Amino acid sequence: MEQNLRRFDACIFDLDGTLANTLASIAYFGNSTLREYGLPEIPVETYKSLVGNGADVLMRRMLKTVGAQLSEEQVRDFRAAYDRRYESEPMKLVEPYPGIPEALRDLKARGMKLGVLSNKPDNMAQYITGALFGELVDQCHGQRNGVPKKPDPTAVLQMASDLGVEPGRVLYVGDSGVDMQTGRNAGMVPCGVLWGFRDEAELRENGAALLASTAQELRDAALREGC
Repeated sequence: MEQNLRRFDACIFDLDGTLANTLASIAYFGNSTLREYGLPEIPVETYKSLVGNGADVLMRRMLKTVGAQLSEEQVRDFRAAYDRRYESEPMKLVEPYPGIPEALRDLKARGMKLGVLSNKPDNMAQYITGALFGELVDQCHGQRNGVPKKPDPTAVLQMASDLGVEPGRVLYVGDSGVDMQTGRNAGMVPCGVLWGFRDEAELRENGAALLASTAQELRDAALREGC
């Protein structure tokens, strides 16, 4: 009976800043790469405004922040150096946000389908999600060649289809304007979390239908009744 009354049948989550606090990790590998190139480091908090649109965009934003002017070939090499570092220790300085593992377990126990969709490279998104949450997550994807990045709805709509859930019955959860746009573009209900990398104003401006300040509030939003 609960399944019929519940407003949502699935939750699809962003990863960085939503399920996992990866800011220090991204900053660590980013600054290590900058040092290799003889460039100044970027304060950890500044990375909050640099992430969210995929690794290629992150590289260019980092280089712009420190005033570096590299050729396209050098930018590609810079990205490759960053990837080598990240892939060598993908769990370094990574941890789930408080209450998130418990909330996912509760949602899963209640029959909710759970997915993760990130603009992080696919191999790293899958590795980190698997390491933190294991079989709690039914499907996970990051950025893949030939698949448009968020906020394009292509990937999230395909994930909903794979999970067997209509878009309107999906709560799309993230911490950025890109995530709120993704949910809206897909005809899902966008829910913004207030513990992530961006602020409440950005979430509201980009169409957040719901906001959660704790994992418990997120769980309650996902289990709310309605049509």
